[in-house]
Amino acid sequence: MKALFRYIYFEIVYFNMDSKDPVFFMEQQRFDQLWVRLLVVALIVFVWYGAIQQLIFGISFGNNPASDPVMLLLLIVFGILFPAFMLSLKMVTEVRNDGLYIRFYPIHRSFRRFTFESIRSYEVRDYSPLKDYGGWGIRFGPKGQAYNVSGSKGVVLVLEDGKRLMVGSQHPDELAAAISRGMDAS
Repeated sequence: MKALFRYIYFEIVYFNMDSKDPVFFMEQQRFDQLWVRLLVVALIVFVWYGAIQQLIFGISFGNNPASDPVMLLLLIVFGILFPAFMLSLKMVTEVRNDGLYIRFYPIHRSFRRFTFESIRSYEVRDYSPLKDYGGWGIRFGPKGQAYNVSGSKGVVLVLEDGKRLMVGSQHPDELAAAISRGMDAS
């Protein structure tokens, strides 16, 4: 099933891609950490248990139970939609001949582009997602903005306006090499 979704993703993303716009680097990251999966599964089990208990067996769930329509809404939102959202979350990083592209799907409808001209400098760095940026995802912290999914390695960009952008990567050296190649070509 995962392979099917990956195939559909690449068909949608690359179907209209101009052949003159080669991709030097491409990385797709998901929230695959065990603790994230366990939290989502625990939420699913809890919500489905309560919904089945109350909606099918007629046994009130909890000391102050929600009404049946509210329980149905909770089941739809936290038992179906939220897990589907968590499964679909992914960060796609690409280096093309005209810049660095980042997309946090499904939050971003399209890629965020950082042209090579707007990148003053970059370096591969180890970092602490919690301490430096307050967690994972699209984050703002004391050290600037970050796009990260897992791990503690990435490439820090210093942009023309002086802002710093951390791009988390499982392959930071390859990402930095692709940025260097793109900057040299432009």
